[in-house]
Order: sequence, then C-alpha cells, then structure tokens
Amino acid sequence: MGPKYKKAVWCITTALAGAIICAGLLFGLHTSTYAAESTGRVLFISSYSYAWDTVQIQIEGIKKEIPNGIVVDYEFMDTKRVADEEAMRLFKEGLAYRMSMVAPYDVIILGDDAALRFALEYRDELFSGIPLVFEGVNDEALALEAAKDPLITGVVEKLSFQKNIELALSIYPDAENVVAVLDNGLTGEAERRNFYNHAELYPELTFSELNTSELTETKLKYELSHLPENTILIYVVMTEDADGRQYTNREAIEMIAQYASVPAFRMVESGIGWGVLGGNIVSMEQSGEIAARIATDIVRGKKDMEDMGVIVDSPNIYCIDESVMLKFGIKASALPKETVFVNHEPSFFERNREILIPVMIVLAALFVICLFACVDNLKKRKLTSELEEARSYLEDASQHDFLTGLPNRSKFMNDLTETTKAKQPCTVIMLDIDNFKHINDTYGHSIGDEALKAVASRLKSLCTQLLTAYRFAGDEFIVILKSDNVKIVDTAAVQCLQVFQKPFKLMGKVHNIFGSVGVASYPGDTEDYEQLIEYADAAMYSVKKGGKNAYAYYKNVKQ
Repeated sequence: MGPKYKKAVWCITTALAGAIICAGLLFGLHTSTYAAESTGRVLFISSYSYAWDTVQIQIEGIKKEIPNGIVVDYEFMDTKRVADEEAMRLFKEGLAYRMSMVAPYDVIILGDDAALRFALEYRDELFSGIPLVFEGVNDEALALEAAKDPLITGVVEKLSFQKNIELALSIYPDAENVVAVLDNGLTGEAERRNFYNHAELYPELTFSELNTSELTETKLKYELSHLPENTILIYVVMTEDADGRQYTNREAIEMIAQYASVPAFRMVESGIGWGVLGGNIVSMEQSGEIAARIATDIVRGKKDMEDMGVIVDSPNIYCIDESVMLKFGIKASALPKETVFVNHEPSFFERNREILIPVMIVLAALFVICLFACVDNLKKRKLTSELEEARSYLEDASQHDFLTGLPNRSKFMNDLTETTKAKQPCTVIMLDIDNFKHINDTYGHSIGDEALKAVASRLKSLCTQLLTAYRFAGDEFIVILKSDNVKIVDTAAVQCLQVFQKPFKLMGKVHNIFGSVGVASYPGDTEDYEQLIEYADAAMYSVKKGGKNAYAYYKNVKQ
C-alpha cells in the first residue's frame, strides 16, 4: 500500500469518525430533550396482589410502553384473598397516607373491576382532578358509565364465551354440554351472568357450572374426572373451594389439568402453558400496553381525554398450548390460522435448521455441479474449480460454530498449538456464562441460544490482530491474546468481563446475563499449551466459587 493511498484512507476514516461523533452528539441532545418532555408520575392500582399472575403480565405490558422519565408506582388491593369492608378501609387509609407523602400523580391506572369500583367510590377524597385509566375491567356497563366522566377512560376486557364455544364446536362438533368452572368471587359472579346469557344462542347445548365455592376439594376432583366426553369445559376463575382453601391461579389450573377428563378452554392468557388448552384469550399484556399508551399521551398532553372514549374492542387473540393439544389428539387444522402456540415442540428441521440449511445448500451446489459435469465434459475445469470452492466452504464450516459463527474448539486448539510452537508469548482468557442452566430451565432453550449468540456478537466486536474469540463448549467461550504484556492482558480481561455489563435484549425482552472470566499466560504460567487451558479454566472456576461476575488470574489463585 503506497503512502498516497494510506493518506487517502486516513482522511476518509477521520471524516467518517467525525460524522459519527457529530451524529452521536445530536442523538444525545435529542434523547435528553425527549426524556425531559416525558417527565411525569403514574400510579397503578391493581385489584389483586403481585402474586396473581395476571397482574404480573399487566405490569409487563405497562413497563413495555411507559417511556423513561415517567415514574410508575404500584399498589395492590389483594381482593382475591381479602375483600371485606375492613380490608378496603385499611387499604384506603394506607393509600391516602402514602399519596400524601409523595408528589401528586398525573394519571392513575386501574387494573380490573375492584380497582375501578374503589376509585369511583373514593374519587373525591383520593383522586380529585386526576385522570383515571382502567384496564382489565369485565363489567362493560360499569366501564361505560364511569367513562361518562371526562377524566375517565380505558379499555374493556371481554371474555368471549361465544368465540370459545365456537372454537370448541369446530374441534368437537358432537358436543352436547358446556360446563364453566366458576366461584362466588366478584369476577365469578360477573362472568356467571355472562356465561348463562349465551345459553339462548346455543339451544342444542346444556349449560351448567362447577361452582368451586360450593364444592369440597374431593368433590371437585370427582366432578372434573367424571365429565362426559361430549363436554366443553371452560375454566373462568377458581380462588376457593367449600373447604375454605384458597387457590392461586396456577394451583387451580394444575388441579384442573390433572383431573379433568376433557381439555379445559381458557379466556385469559395467564396460565396458558400450565396444563389448560387455551382458546380465544384476552391478552393481559396488551391491555397493560394500551392503558400505558393512554396514560403516556395524557402525561405528555398529546390528547384531550374527552376525545379518547372507551376502547370496547378487547385485545383478544387465539392462543393454544401445543402439548395439551397433542395430549387430546386435537389437530392444528381445526384451529384458526392466526393461532399462537406455546410449548411448541420444534420439528427435526426446526431443531437443526442452522446445520441443515448450509448442508442442503452445499449438497444442492454439488448436485448441480455434478449434473453439468455429466452433460458436458467440456466443463470439467469449471467443475473442478467449483468443487474446490465447495471443499473450502466445508473446511471453513468445520472450523466454525454454526450457532454463534465464532471459530470452534478445533480451530482454537490448532491456533493455540501453532502459537506456542512458535514460542509466541500469549494469554488464554476463559469466559463462562453464570447460571446458564437456570436461563435454559426458566426461559427455554430458545432464549439460551439467543443468549449465546448475543455474547458471541459482543466478543466478535473485541477481535483484533492480537485478540481472537472462539466458542469453546456449551456456554464457555475462550480467547487467545497474542501478548503477555501486563497492561494489554489487563485491558483484554476487563473488556471480556464488560461483555456482560449491559443487559441483553433476547426475543423482545431484556435480560441481565453475567459471566466469570479466568486468565492464564504463556510462558509465564506454563509452557505447556494444555496446562495453559487448564489454568485459565481453574482461574475462571475460582471466580465461580468466589461469587461470579468477575475475573481472576491463575497466578493469583494457584495453591
């Protein structure tokens, strides 16, 4: 490369760097201005406790749509466990005190019916002049009446018995009975009326219920296990039985899944994946998102509340647990095309697509090459060249990890052997993701694979002429640094640990992932390349034992 060419490249690089810095400054200024405009305070009052899974889903939806700069506080009425006058009095007094100790709220978001009723009852005393936004409210008449107030709006929750009965009839056209699982709670009473109002739409079906508030646990299990095959079972709500036992949503679903002789349809997304079939469900997350968007618009003053109106189109989707579908022999062709599946069991191709697609491409290329060779011997030279390219591609693929794209263990061993044979001082840095089994067990292997790819992507950004990153095995990565200089090694070790510093966005959700790092150098720690790997691994495991999310040098941990 000549001096003039080098100078031209340097000028272009400098100009690009300047443009990037200017763009970054402008973006930072824009972000700061946007954050300042978004300042506000929102209070979310839930009818239930945080332990109730629908509440957690609603909060996830709210968090997703509330921008940075708007503070959100949370209060829980816990009416699933205690809903008498004394409980409401204590909650009201506690809330009044807590609100008196903080800055005023710009918007109140109300989750489910009990919170809306509470807010209406104590409107003048607690929320005078504050806009109210409700979500998850089943009582449409109550919602529409409340929304006549210009400072009240929200989104209605409609549990669609009709759509679920129609879905069930498409699967079981010979069904004769519809049985709803209900209790005597506030939600149960509201949905009981809604359920029996549909009886006149289906005169050929017999409507009945299992009222868990009036059935002992033993009797309930018996009734579930003796349901006729021609029964459509719809699980609505179950918080108690006649024995006085209180049930969480998960406990109720797991009991129904264990004892019911027919699949149980569900009308809200909470619990899909725990043993019920699913159906046309209300997306609690989308309800939270809608309420959060309305609250944000109010805080920013974008819309006049009088022009908003109540959103009566409930955010419903079709969602089915594939494992339950297979258990009861239900065919996917009987379900709507837009159905979302949970507990999906990937096919052989889905499990191995990252391997199969490149292999199929290579095989197809080889087939085409061979076909042309048979047709025309004059293309032998071209065929030889293309075969050599395919061989090179396969050789390269054999030295790279299909999932992350990093060089693999085999490539690492070759490179390290060559480096040590050449007496080149070097350092091996071992990285291991902390609690990776917990990530796979909690969020699934798809999230685990995404985590591995995300870590690999950050490691790729560190690679230079001195530093090369590899996928070693499982959740372990390894780095060869062609230097044993203390300052260079320190910098590289810190950079490797910083790979885990920022949260990772995996499949649309933010996760904190941490790692442990071990460092060993050649020839300072050992002149044997296999021991060099062992020493880096030992240093890394000393970090694991000492609390994780740090790095250590072998020379500092060896006995």
